[in-house]
Amino acid sequence: MAASFISDSVPAMKLLTEYLERAVNLERLAASEDDSKFKTELLNQAAAYRKLATRRAEQFGLPAPSPPETAKRDA
Repeated sequence: MAASFISDSVPAMKLLTEYLERAVNLERLAASEDDSKFKTELLNQAAAYRKLATRRAEQFGLPAPSPPETAKRDA
């Protein structure tokens, strides 16, 4: 039973990591974007990926992902 849980959770953990990587990449793109409308769209997409990552973490009893770097600097 434990082996099944581990093998089932590996793809889920990979998905969580991919969501966070995509969010970070979108946030980096937004940081260098001059067009405010496009920047907002990039940040909205990043927020959606972070939301998916948070849901995935909750499903596996993991802590929520850290906030975006820009949120840390603004705090």
